[in-house]
Amino acid sequence: MPAYAGIDPLYTGNSQRMHVTFHQGGVGLLATAFSLTKLIYEEKPDLIIQAGIAGCFDTTQPLAKVLVIKDESLADTGVQEEGRWKDIFDLKLEKPGYPPFEKRRLSNPWLPQYNLLKLPEVSAITINTITTGEKRIQQIRKKYNPVIESMEGAALHYACRQTNTPFIQIRAISNYIGERDKSKWRIKDAIGELNQVLLKYIDKLYKIG
Repeated sequence: MPAYAGIDPLYTGNSQRMHVTFHQGGVGLLATAFSLTKLIYEEKPDLIIQAGIAGCFDTTQPLAKVLVIKDESLADTGVQEEGRWKDIFDLKLEKPGYPPFEKRRLSNPWLPQYNLLKLPEVSAITINTITTGEKRIQQIRKKYNPVIESMEGAALHYACRQTNTPFIQIRAISNYIGERDKSKWRIKDAIGELNQVLLKYIDKLYKIG
C-alpha cells in the first residue's frame, strides 16, 4: 500500500507542513503500475513509500522483521525452456543496462537519502505467481539471490525510476518462501511491526523536513 508525502511551505514564516496521503495500489504488477503512474502524474508526490508484507527466501531472517528493498528483479517474465529459466535479458528482449534497468535490476538510487531509519537493505524479486515448488525456489535463488518476494515491488521501482520520482519500499517478513502451512505465517505480527516502523519513519521525515 504506497503512501506519498509532499511538503508545502506555509505562507506564514519559514515553517513547513507535511501532507501524507494513503493510496491503495492494488494487487500485482498491472494494477500497481497503472495506479502509481496515475498517482505520480496527477499528484506529483515528493516521495512515495510502498509498504507491505512479503515472503522471505532467507530463513535466517526472523519473521516480522522489517527491511527496505535496494533493488528489484522481474523473476517470472520470460520462459521456462529445456530445464532452465530464461528471463527477458537472457532472451535478448531487453538490454541489461537500458533505463530504467541497471545490470538487469531496478535499483533505488534514492536509498542513501531516504533510508532514514537505516533499515537493512536487501534485494527482492517481483512475481505474478507465488513461488512454492522447491525446484523453482532453487532456480530463483541461483539466478537472482533475493531475500524478499512480492507481487508489486518492481512496478514501484519501474514507475518511479521512469518518472524520476523518489521512493522507498519497506517490507515486513510474514512467511518463508515455500511454506504453505499458514499457521506458521506471522501476518499479524508483520503488519504490527511494519506499522510501528512507518510511524517512526514519518516522524523522522517530518523532523528533517
